[in-house]
Amino acid sequence: MNDFALFWEWLSFGMRWLHVVTAIAWIGSSFYFVALDLGLHKRPGLPAGAYGDEWQVHGGGFYHIQKYLVAPAEMPDHLTWFKWEAYTTWMTGFAMLAIVYYAGAELFLIDPNVLDVSAPVAILISIASLAVGWIVYDLLCRSPLGMNDTRLMLVLFVVLVFMAWGYTQLFTGRAALLHLGAFTATIMSANVFMIIIPNQKIVVADLIAGRKPDPKYGRIAKTRSLHNNYLTLPVLFLMLSNHYPLAFATEFNWVIAVLVFLMGVVIRHYFNTVHARKGNPTWTWLIAAILFVVIMWLSTVPKVLTGEDRAAAGSGPFLASAHFEAVRDTVMGRCSMCHAAEPAWEGVHMAPKSVRLDTDETIAAHAREIYLQAGRSHAMPPGNLTGVTPDERALIVAWFEEAAAQ
Repeated sequence: MNDFALFWEWLSFGMRWLHVVTAIAWIGSSFYFVALDLGLHKRPGLPAGAYGDEWQVHGGGFYHIQKYLVAPAEMPDHLTWFKWEAYTTWMTGFAMLAIVYYAGAELFLIDPNVLDVSAPVAILISIASLAVGWIVYDLLCRSPLGMNDTRLMLVLFVVLVFMAWGYTQLFTGRAALLHLGAFTATIMSANVFMIIIPNQKIVVADLIAGRKPDPKYGRIAKTRSLHNNYLTLPVLFLMLSNHYPLAFATEFNWVIAVLVFLMGVVIRHYFNTVHARKGNPTWTWLIAAILFVVIMWLSTVPKVLTGEDRAAAGSGPFLASAHFEAVRDTVMGRCSMCHAAEPAWEGVHMAPKSVRLDTDETIAAHAREIYLQAGRSHAMPPGNLTGVTPDERALIVAWFEEAAAQ
């Protein structure tokens, strides 16, 4: 069991790393192509069918890039498809969701004070929400609303507001914001998998068959790509939010998430406008700064946590262990100055990650984390600021492994 705990921790780390790597690749290519598309020059003398071109310099060389709204008269021998970055990002993200939140549902996903359900039911709700989210989004895009980008974006924003609030009525604060990110990222990945790439394949197939492709497929793909562009920054915030209790563990966490979407829109508007050479709307940064100040205020008024520090089921053996009293003294003396309802450590105003270690029950509930973070590794306390000794770490290891074996 002890080896499995170590393996699971490394699996989580490895999958997180892979998720970050693939997300960087996807976001990088997405941002680049949107900037490229907005910066194209329409000039006389372009090849037949070419919409615009642009000259760029990078890596000591020059690039001359041309865009065809449909396709050139003849297909090139080699065509690069940008799709696996999106697919792999979603697959690794879902794997992370399963490893952390589904496998640890009773600790990270379910809050009985919010919705008292079993782990299988909570997992089913999670998966269903991601699937239904894509269906609703796609139907809205295909409806008459899809003919007007402004109206469509306003309706989609209302949907996101509802989901931000709705997730806080289902899961822990940490899981709620993470799921809102997963909900949005699922829409983005499905746009690539279900719309953008299939539409491009239809165009390629028509050209190969000698038929004239319908330009509508390109227009639809461009609209979905633009949606992805505006959703990227909020998704990044939501995926990182689980590390910051002030974002996920306060009463107004869903309002914070909504404001983050607005921040993402105005920031992307700035870059998109500059890339399109349509001005320099610096006012967007002022709005983003104001929204961020509002978020900071909302995160502390009032300080109401979601109750994720409750004692987990199965903590009995850790409380009954002969080593518990000594371990409790170590944790109380070395950890609880930060991990408490009212931290005493200067500069720490809320228990990191909402993990409290100031009672027997909460220490036992977080036995696995204590074992991994302060026993088998020296991750905690940071820089060993409180001077945990090797003997104390060894005692933590003995306490966890003996109790876990029962």
